[in-house]
Amino acid sequence: MSQKRPRITREKQTIGTMLSMYCSAKHHVNGLCPGCTELEEYAFERLDKCPFQEGKTTCAKCPVHCYRPSMREKVKAVMRYSGPRMVYRHPAMTIFHLIDGRRNKPVKPPA
Repeated sequence: MSQKRPRITREKQTIGTMLSMYCSAKHHVNGLCPGCTELEEYAFERLDKCPFQEGKTTCAKCPVHCYRPSMREKVKAVMRYSGPRMVYRHPAMTIFHLIDGRRNKPVKPPA
């Protein structure tokens, strides 16, 4: 985990794990299919460009919707499938995600 950006690194690990679970179940491949790889790269890019960085809440609670509508729908499908399964397969990630989601408003870092 990066010492400079542990929140963003943890968020990337979470979305990567969720995508792996989703792609394995829905597309029946080991690893990620090309479509899921594209979505993962897109999500990582959006996280790298997040204006709130370490002060961010979960993307669902964020006032800034930085995903294109088509990608946002794809991520929602992944979350709907993987979210409930994360509790059993990756409880630590789930707990951190729930804690991060308790932040009501994102905090923008000083310029």
